[in-house]
Amino acid sequence: MKKRLMIIGVAVAALSLVAAGCGDDDDDASAGGDSCEMEDLALKQDGKLTAATGEPVFPPWMMDDDPSNQMGFESAVVYAVADEMGFEAADVEWVRTGFDEAIAPGSKSYDFNIQQYTITAERDEVVDFSRSYYSNEQSIIALEGSDIIGAASIADLRSANLGVQLGTTSLDYIDDIIQPNSRARVYDTNSDAKAAMDAGQIEGMVTDLPTAYYITAVEIPEASIVGVLPRAEGVTDDLGMLFEEGSPLVPCVNEALDALEADGTLEAIETEWLNQGGDIPTLTM
Repeated sequence: MKKRLMIIGVAVAALSLVAAGCGDDDDDASAGGDSCEMEDLALKQDGKLTAATGEPVFPPWMMDDDPSNQMGFESAVVYAVADEMGFEAADVEWVRTGFDEAIAPGSKSYDFNIQQYTITAERDEVVDFSRSYYSNEQSIIALEGSDIIGAASIADLRSANLGVQLGTTSLDYIDDIIQPNSRARVYDTNSDAKAAMDAGQIEGMVTDLPTAYYITAVEIPEASIVGVLPRAEGVTDDLGMLFEEGSPLVPCVNEALDALEADGTLEAIETEWLNQGGDIPTLTM
């Protein structure tokens, strides 16, 4: 009888230890890890949100080479996200990177990078992305007098010499959808592509629609937007903030973006900086 009672006692004690262990795990999960409280965030600098962007920057995404001036669509999105996460504007630290440099695998010196990064499966293999903060459209611009002014379809663009920035979804769109008779001329930056068009080296430039609005309104006013390019299956242009692979900050930034979408903040920022209006035709396939 005593032996039986001893066995029961040992079993009860073992079950108590298991229950206590499970309780500790639950406490740890609620206190850390999944918490998006500012003091629990895994940041590169304590108390600071370190945001990277390009050098140079391009309007209307960023209006000034000093992003801390809070001018431009992406700058406004960053400061809205920071505010939603509990940061003061002064707690946002900006650093600069090249476009391709940030897509490379490995650790990053910043919490996230924002410079019109399209979320793609290929990139997602080596870096992480937030949910999309903007869904972009592609467009084509040309100088007055160009043969592609008045183009109504993708087929009307195939005989043109087109230019585009290296490493962009715009280049994917040219290669996969337009499929011009001659390969597109590829440039390191949008600025180089704009200069080539201005010099008459290319007949048209493919770029995102907000950038096209800015180029034709401010930088090359003698150019115009030929049209918005039709959305194509397999070629998406959803922009996301870029993080190093496995960053625990991604769900917290997503939570902030969800809140900003729900309360209309993202739409208001988009309206202020990107929606230029105008009667721009959409080309057909």
